[in-house]
Parts: sequence; C-alpha cells; structure tokens
Amino acid sequence: MLEKESCVGSLWRLKTYNRLQLHLPKETCKLPHMPFPPEVPAYPTKKQFISYLEAYAKHFAIEPMFRQEVQSAIYDARMGFWRVQANESEFLCRWFIVATGENAEPVLPNIEGISDFKGSLIHTSRYKDGAAFEGQKVLVVGCGNSGMEISLDLCNNDAQVSLAVRDKLHILPREILGRSTFCISTWLLNWFPVKLVDRFLLVCSQVILGDTHKMGIRRPKIGPLEQKKSTGKTPVLDVGAFSKIKSGQNQGGLRCSKIYSQRRRVCGWTSREF
Repeated sequence: MLEKESCVGSLWRLKTYNRLQLHLPKETCKLPHMPFPPEVPAYPTKKQFISYLEAYAKHFAIEPMFRQEVQSAIYDARMGFWRVQANESEFLCRWFIVATGENAEPVLPNIEGISDFKGSLIHTSRYKDGAAFEGQKVLVVGCGNSGMEISLDLCNNDAQVSLAVRDKLHILPREILGRSTFCISTWLLNWFPVKLVDRFLLVCSQVILGDTHKMGIRRPKIGPLEQKKSTGKTPVLDVGAFSKIKSGQNQGGLRCSKIYSQRRRVCGWTSREF
C-alpha cells in the first residue's frame, strides 16, 4: 500500500476544518469488521474519526509505505504485471488498485481581477477555524456542505459573512424526527420509487427549514435523490447555517451577521467590495 502523505487519513488530518463532523451517522461510515466505539457520538468529530482510522489500521496491522507518490503505472502485457513507479522505487504487481478519492486536489477558479484583491484568499482545504476572521468581511464562494458549514463557523466567530451561490441546490435537514435523513431515505427506497421519496423529503424540509426560495436559494426541478443519482451532486445536509441565513440576529449569545445568498456566478472581483 503506497501513500504519498505521511499519515493515515491524510485528507481528514491535513485538509479539513476543525469543527468538521460526519454528516452521516457513524453506523453508515464504519469500515468492514470494526464498528465505532460505543462512546463515540452518532456524528463523530474530526478528531474522533481520525482516531478511528488510526485504531483500524493498528488493529488490522495495515502499514502503508508513507511518502510514496506514484508517478506512473504501466501494464506490461508480456510479463502480465503492472510496473508502478513511485519515487525511486519500482513495484511489480498482478493487481493494481487506485484508491485516491475524489477530493484530493483543491480547485481554485480563475476569477477575473482576483490578483488585485489585497485581502486573504484561501481554499477550504486550508481553512481551519473562524477565530482569525473575527470582525472581518468574508465572502464564501460555493454553497455545498463545506461552504455552508464554514459560513456557520465564521458567523459563530463574529465575522461578517456573505455566501455566493451559483446554482440551484437542495438543502435538507440532517435529521427528521430525530432520525438521520440519509437513513430514512435509504430505508424508504426499499419500498417506494425515488420520486415519491424525494417528495417526502421536500415536504419535511419545507416544514423543518422553511422556504429556501425566500432566502434566495432555489431548488432544482428534480428531487435531491434523483439529482444525486443522475448528476452525482450531493444535497446539503444543514447543521445550522440555514437558520443563520434566515435570521441574521443574535442566537445563543453569539452576534451573527446575516449570510447574504445570491444566485449568481462570481465572474469578476472588485477590491472595493471586500
């Protein structure tokens, strides 16, 4: 097993923000043959999930070769083996499995005028917490699960947050009547068609969250599960950011600026704006 970073679970350890928790229950995220410890809550924190990965590797004696980045992999038909070049070493193997994930490399869009911006510009993979942004104006570009949760973290640290939303998207409550929305969905799909389950989820979302359209966030014409199936786009599971968007007032003793959501693409940047 080759790993280009220096540790197990490098994406979680090195490229995630501090307040991150699993958005799905631990029962659905466990690895084979080893559940989470019973004392771990339903939605493990970043630290708890990293500890679980480390304990899993230790229990099953999984010992990756760290700091080994694969440069090439070529199948040698004459030998019937793969020739894999990593750093200064070559590995020969009959079977070659690529398990690099889908979020390993950060993508920064080329926004016109961004080079003239004098403030701080960071990708979510480098964001840790909102303490350093107290009292500052911050624009979060993107309204996926990471963008929503980082916006919430910034609000809770008294930043003045704006949220730019390019496209239509689905926001769902993380739980319905105390049960995971994801688990309810997968259970219902055993009995009902996708469109009917989607209709149920949207009714529940309307009751629990309210009308997202009034806040400038429009929903797609197709339902959240159908969209996930057809495009791969995951719905946002709300953990508190949407209530900040709706209120913009003090909540729980925290001063929170409203997150302004605008359904437009960020095409240009003027340094006077932020």
